[in-house]
Amino acid sequence: MEGDIRVYSEEDLLPVSALSQLVFCERRAALMLLERLWADNVFTAEGALLHEQSHYPTVECRREWRVVRGLWLHSFQLGLYGQADVVEFRRLSHKSANGVLLPGVDGWWQPFPVEFKRGSLRREASFEVQLCAQAVCLEEMLGVPVRYGALYYGKTRRRLELELSEELRDRTRAAAEHLHELVAARKTPRAVFRKKCLSCSLLELCLPTAMSPKKSVRKYLKQATEPRDETPS
Repeated sequence: MEGDIRVYSEEDLLPVSALSQLVFCERRAALMLLERLWADNVFTAEGALLHEQSHYPTVECRREWRVVRGLWLHSFQLGLYGQADVVEFRRLSHKSANGVLLPGVDGWWQPFPVEFKRGSLRREASFEVQLCAQAVCLEEMLGVPVRYGALYYGKTRRRLELELSEELRDRTRAAAEHLHELVAARKTPRAVFRKKCLSCSLLELCLPTAMSPKKSVRKYLKQATEPRDETPS
């Protein structure tokens, strides 16, 4: 029914990070979630190191900011959970519906999620959906709107601040719903080779050129088993 909001149970929760994988490649997300396959390359290794540093739980106190690393998040509306790289709490000048009270700290504070990524500053739909999902988690947990966040790029040490628009929120909700449908179906999508496959760490496990729908299994087996003319030329 229109207007109904689905609420997932704790057992249904899926990783927030899987949204980024899904938007990048549906098959990659399925290989990781359904078949438990994983492989590193230089890109994932660099990214893992960056996240390892940011996920160590700490709180950094400044006069106008509180920087919380490794904060665990969840949303029962999206059916997601995960660990934020950084959530900045920025002091507001006055009491506001956009702010929260922090234990042992005076004043009102506005949450601002920051997701760490390797590489150089760029727009990436999969990263933006992941960041938006973290914001939705914060909204649900804290009861305040989170309208902005940022992607921090380790190579250039620059951040891209984003407005978490309704259009982005719609894409995030759709991606979360599709992720749950993918897991419920228990079926890995067929491979389709694209240029971005060349940078994927699962390339050798996915085999997109061999497993492409354009490849006929019957034709492949016939070619592999038919006798070959081995007469020397």
